[in-house]
Amino acid sequence: MPSDTADTDGAARAAGAQIAETLAAHLSSVLDRALPEEVVEKAKHHVLDTLAAMISGSRLKPGRLAIRYAEAQGGRPACTLVGARTLADPVNAALANGIMAHADETDDSHLPGRFHPGCAVVPAALAMAESRGMGGADLLRAVACGYDMGARFSLALGYATPESGSHSSHCLGANFGAAAAAIALCRFGPDEVRSALAYAIQQASGVRFWQRDEEHVEKAFDFGGMGARNGVTAAGLVAAGFTGVRDPFTGRHNFFTAFADEPRPEALVADLGTSQGLMQAAIKKWCVGSPIQAVLDGIMALHEAHDFATDDVARIVLELPDDRAPLVSDRAMPDICVQHLAAVALLDRGLGFAMAHDYARMKDPAVLALRARTELRPSAELTRARPGRQAIVTLELADGRVLSHRTRAVHGTPDNPMARSHVAAKAVDLAGPVVGAGAAARLVEAVWALDDCPDVRMLRPLLQADPL
Repeated sequence: MPSDTADTDGAARAAGAQIAETLAAHLSSVLDRALPEEVVEKAKHHVLDTLAAMISGSRLKPGRLAIRYAEAQGGRPACTLVGARTLADPVNAALANGIMAHADETDDSHLPGRFHPGCAVVPAALAMAESRGMGGADLLRAVACGYDMGARFSLALGYATPESGSHSSHCLGANFGAAAAAIALCRFGPDEVRSALAYAIQQASGVRFWQRDEEHVEKAFDFGGMGARNGVTAAGLVAAGFTGVRDPFTGRHNFFTAFADEPRPEALVADLGTSQGLMQAAIKKWCVGSPIQAVLDGIMALHEAHDFATDDVARIVLELPDDRAPLVSDRAMPDICVQHLAAVALLDRGLGFAMAHDYARMKDPAVLALRARTELRPSAELTRARPGRQAIVTLELADGRVLSHRTRAVHGTPDNPMARSHVAAKAVDLAGPVVGAGAAARLVEAVWALDDCPDVRMLRPLLQADPL
């Protein structure tokens, strides 16, 4: 009689084989399936938001380095280098544009999937679509697929907290989201999809020491450029005739044995085709680290609801989830330092892109005085609270008043989404200083009409700019 262990192993192999078959069938037909209207609209929001992040990021240190690197590689000039006048081959364009998209903390995020989808998925999809002369409707379908699959691969690993697992979910989700988008745009058959997934898995990597990067250069590579590059590479290899293992989700060594903490294979295929991971993604109202969004929402709410002068603030108490607070506490970079940004927002009664990235303000005596009166309290209750990423801002005033606001649904998240006009305004604010206000406005209109665009290369003039 077969042993229980043999039965279990046989069931696991069968399940893994079924996952590979289901994913292959799904990814080989993405471009043939129409998206629901609300998913198309959401995809446009995230494409525009990511393109604007690329444009603004092209002028920051990671973006400038990425452009310089891509231009030095040579290759077939087929794809846009955002913020430049030169073209690059698909792999290096995806790499550079991905780095630009996460050159700071402007790009979108995906809380359940624990990754930043746009900075990897959109550059990979754009490069692949440009290199093949494909239209905007195909780009939108591939982007929606990439967001969904990136979240699924991350969730399938079963990481209990952001610090769980030996690999970084921010890197793995990006890797597989970009790969799915690139695979979809290649219109591979099921067997080719299997091979491309195998190459995506072989390239998967990422260790959380990116948290120690004080210049946001390696982090930009880890979150955006690396995944975008890997996704386009995996698809490109198979398009060139490479073959790979058909069942990378089963056998003695497989995706789950290499990366999973508590494997959840069913997450890869549950409700596939009906559950859109894109709809769970969030766009940042504020161009700062995700855990700070709720704090800034709270400060603006207090300004709107109460009459007080900043000079009257005797003490500031910021309560953040205890699994997120250390990521943004007293950091050297202004856009991910919650104490600094809270002080600036109180002083300026707002926070634009330029203010969030002004290193000189970190030495402003008025800002430093408010920071000295600021206490950050990590909260286990806020970590458990749903929706996620809540924060409480409390101001103790010199006249004895205590003003407090709890942000429960952060603006830009699925529970409190940004309107089309808000996404457009953010995009113009980011892109206008680089490409000009007119081109930024035309880019907004072009993305709103992207499903009617016959060739995504028509966006190129709106994404290019003279070098610094």
